[in-house]
This record gives sequence, C-alpha cells and structure tokens, in this order.
Amino acid sequence: MNVLLVDAYNIIGAWPDLKKLKEQDFEAARDRLIEYMAEYQAYTGFRVIVIFDAHMVPGAETRERKRNVEVVYTREKETADECIEKLVSQIKDVQTTVYVATSDYVEQWTVFSQGALRKSARELYREMKEIENQIAQKIEEKYTPRKKASVRFNEEIIMLFEKWRRGK
Repeated sequence: MNVLLVDAYNIIGAWPDLKKLKEQDFEAARDRLIEYMAEYQAYTGFRVIVIFDAHMVPGAETRERKRNVEVVYTREKETADECIEKLVSQIKDVQTTVYVATSDYVEQWTVFSQGALRKSARELYREMKEIENQIAQKIEEKYTPRKKASVRFNEEIIMLFEKWRRGK
C-alpha cells in the first residue's frame, strides 16, 4: 500500500493557485487542497492523509474524512511536522510505502531517516497537473464522437454483410 502524508499549510503556501486563494479565502484554500488530494487519491489509489497544523488552537486532535481523504487537525501544542513524524512511525512497515509531501527541508530529512520518501511541494504540484491532464484527455477520448466509415455501401452489400455476420 502507498500512503501520502500532506503537510497542508506548506503545500497551500507553495502552490500558486492555493497561495492566491488563501489571500482571499483561507477556508476555500483548505477545501481546494482537499479536493486536489481527493482527485490524487482516486487516480493513484494512494491512501491520502492531509495534516493541518492547529497547534495554536486549543483542543484535542480531530480527524475526519472529506471526499475519501483523511483530514487531521493536530492537537494543541503539536505542529504538523510532529504529527507527520508520529504518523510515519505508525504507518511505515514492510508492505507500506509512505511519502511525505512538504518543502520543509528539515522535515524531509527527518521523515527520510524514518524510512519515508519525500515529495516536495513542486513535485506534487507537477504530478497533480499531470493527473489533471490525463483525466481531461480520458474524458475527451471517451466523449469525442468517433468518425464513421468514409466508405459508402449500397443496400445490397449491406444486406450481404449482415447475412455473413449472422452466419446465414
């Protein structure tokens, strides 16, 4: 199994469209990241966990599922990095490959030392854009009408072909 852990605010701050959206509507930027990760999950089959840093917000860690993506809000006084490191140690085993999406260089090295692989924000962005292009291409192929045969047959030939097709 493949698991992708996403350092949410790091990604939002690095992707151009999310960064711009964050300036206008912070909640919309979070929702859009979850939508992106739902597409990623559906296309790749990865288990995706998006971690939001809530260390300045009082309360316990909360988990929810949105659009088939696991969303974690860290507990009070816990950073997203700490939560990611904890999740890597819990999830990583012989049958599971864990990827961590963050451009935080120190965090990349920390999770790498735990056996996880890293994806920078730029790498994940490029991969997401490629996935969107492939989905658009598949949709276009499926819904573009196919050309009909350019050879015209008279009624006699069509009837003969139909008899052959039916084995008569």
